[in-house]
Amino acid sequence: MRTVLSRRLGVTIAATTATLAAAVGGAAITRPADAATASPPSPVVAVGNGVLQGLTVDGTAAFRGIPYAAAPTGNLRWRAPQPAANWRGVRDATTYAPGCPQAPGIAPPGALSEDCLYLNVSTAALHPAIKRPVIVWIHGGGLTADSGSNYDGTKLAKAGAVVVTINYRLGALGFLAHPALASYPGGATGNYGLMDQQAALRWVQRNIGRFGGDPHNVTIAGESAGGLSVLAHVTSRSSKGLFQKAIVESGAFALEQESQARAEASGQEFAAKVGCADQSADCLRKVPVQTLVDNLGNLIPGAVDGAVLKESIGTALAAGRFNHVPILNGSNHDEEALFTLGGHVVSRGYNLPYATPVTPQNYESNIATALRITPTQAKAIAADYPLSAYSLPDKAFGTLIGDATFACGAEQVDTWTNAHAYEFNDDTAPFLFAPAGAISVATHGSEMWYLFDLPNAPFPQPLNAQQSKLADTMRADWVTFAATGNPWPAYGRNHTTKSFQLPSPTISTDLAERHHCTTFAQNLDTVK
Repeated sequence: MRTVLSRRLGVTIAATTATLAAAVGGAAITRPADAATASPPSPVVAVGNGVLQGLTVDGTAAFRGIPYAAAPTGNLRWRAPQPAANWRGVRDATTYAPGCPQAPGIAPPGALSEDCLYLNVSTAALHPAIKRPVIVWIHGGGLTADSGSNYDGTKLAKAGAVVVTINYRLGALGFLAHPALASYPGGATGNYGLMDQQAALRWVQRNIGRFGGDPHNVTIAGESAGGLSVLAHVTSRSSKGLFQKAIVESGAFALEQESQARAEASGQEFAAKVGCADQSADCLRKVPVQTLVDNLGNLIPGAVDGAVLKESIGTALAAGRFNHVPILNGSNHDEEALFTLGGHVVSRGYNLPYATPVTPQNYESNIATALRITPTQAKAIAADYPLSAYSLPDKAFGTLIGDATFACGAEQVDTWTNAHAYEFNDDTAPFLFAPAGAISVATHGSEMWYLFDLPNAPFPQPLNAQQSKLADTMRADWVTFAATGNPWPAYGRNHTTKSFQLPSPTISTDLAERHHCTTFAQNLDTVK
């Protein structure tokens, strides 16, 4: 089924001991602790570009703000990422680097900078002889927001993985398609953010062994637009060999990408809006960063550029033209509640293509608009979601759209790839964008509390004992998948799906039925 509703979801320090000076390629070393203090020794690792000094976090080693590519500024703006420069001495890797430029919202605290191509590593096994599975986390945020520093990988590292979280270029800086930016007439433009993700994966291949990780056992993982990015790499020929497994969390909501031609037309409109009437690359590269952020408008991210993406993700998956790696894929059972019940402040931030509030009078027209279908098709779908069965029209509409775009998109990917399917069903999960008790539902992003610490969450809420036990199970399953590729039986003919719910996970086989996927398959265009 085609899913059609897309979302707008170093400082160096001098070496002070002979031990530090002895760092040589490939060796992980540790500075001796000062005998007069009780503080643990600072972890130190030599990577390809130089020596890093990290910090100890809850029994693990953390290295933050590691450059994996050169600053994409000046003449490197809107070019493929270039190698990071080497450094002399020991680089302080105890603080996060700036996030990539973006509008206010879920950005990390502190500075934002166009110089943002950095990653972070968490490991509990800091030794090059140890080969733990690696999980590389690609954050969500609609390809326009968020940062790797919003996700603390400590608990996943303690569960047995080496965890890498990354930044990548966002919005116009990451995805502007424009003919003037092509390296030759008619060449590929756009998808620089996806190229950044590939560059980070190449850094992992070269360096992760020095953190106790196995470069031959890398799992790419992401949520929302991060999950969609994972699917992009699953279908990208240029990503082949950079990873061995893939985890997709709520990422199957936009399986049809726009053409390069349409993306470039949008890019030309954008260029005029930011003052480049001459449509030249030279002008675009001189536009202030804030102007680029403020005028995002209808820019199209992640189009079929002919290089990173040669065809739409759904088309490639349906035809079997993808990198055949084990996939863990799933969604949360009421995904759209974040946008339709989480307060219209959230909804407005995503420029949702329907009228709010939803009423009996605009219910079917909203369905047609949001799913880009005919009134007849909308009427048929609405019959499966009668308003009388829901407390509010917004609740009915949100359930319907969430099923169409997330649950049934995920089910389609499960079918195409025989993924290890899951659904997150803990309706007591903390809500990302509201205080405790405001909303209780397993919606978009709810599962992230169960995998990561979220140090910059708008409303931090600790998990209770039952939730913590479920979180331990989820992290163990994610690490098992990263290690073996087989955490539970694949979707298959039985439609096997693991439901993460309280008091304990169960196996179900009725995912498609509960989310009315047959109705959507009959009334939405199928991928060709």
